[in-house]
Amino acid sequence: MKAVILAAGYGTRLLPVSRVVPKELLPLVDRPAIALVVDELVGAGVTELVVVGSRRKRGIEDWFDHDPELSGVLGDDPRIRPPAVRATFVRQARMGGVGDALLAARPFLGDEPFVLAYPDDLFVGPNPTAQMLAVHRATGGCVMAAADGSGLDLTRYGVLDVDGVEPASGGLRVRGIVEKPPAGAAPSSWVTWGRYVLTPDLFPELVADAAAHRGGELYHIGALGRLAARGRVYAAVLDADRRDTGTALGYTLAFLDEALSRPDLAEPVRAWLKARLRDG
Repeated sequence: MKAVILAAGYGTRLLPVSRVVPKELLPLVDRPAIALVVDELVGAGVTELVVVGSRRKRGIEDWFDHDPELSGVLGDDPRIRPPAVRATFVRQARMGGVGDALLAARPFLGDEPFVLAYPDDLFVGPNPTAQMLAVHRATGGCVMAAADGSGLDLTRYGVLDVDGVEPASGGLRVRGIVEKPPAGAAPSSWVTWGRYVLTPDLFPELVADAAAHRGGELYHIGALGRLAARGRVYAAVLDADRRDTGTALGYTLAFLDEALSRPDLAEPVRAWLKARLRDG
């Protein structure tokens, strides 16, 4: 199984630090944020990655590489081993949108289903990619990550138009996607997060969209929506909690989640938080 990680964005919501440090490399304690995404993908059976980046993101390529200088000092220290997955790097010449990034990655994907991951989205709990792949194997279709967005401002999200539950997989049948609907116009409360399982039949749709494109970013949602109208798209309702690390708050919460998951840090961090909250 292959996966695409989108890592070409500017990270403007995390300026000024993202001006010099790719947001994907911002630390969660002592690991870069992208490490948690890679762990999730590998844990779900992904063996090859295509990382779509830009000239500003060379540090990401370095993180996937061996470091002979550190190896000379520390030997086979597990802290300096690169991820146990094969990675290919593709650069977007400009910020052309998700559709453009997928077309750039296409030559490396073959004619097989693949996972698409937004590195801004981190999850705490059961592996979301594994859950989505289970729905894909039961249906053969594309799968979107979904959560109940009741109580959220739905005008900020992609919202799913669903048609009940698919019995064999437990996934929702998706018949359409509305991106950032006007207030009161959302077709449901099911919002979609930054994980997909995509099938090769998406690419002819993207190629058609690219041929008709007249500037700006090329998105994939229109192509996915047409597949949904043909009964080819499902949604997995995730059991994990999401952290949007593209925002200062989401990144802070993800940092704390990582610290509290560590046996060497959990108790002192929890004690500090309790004291800090008590003292106001």
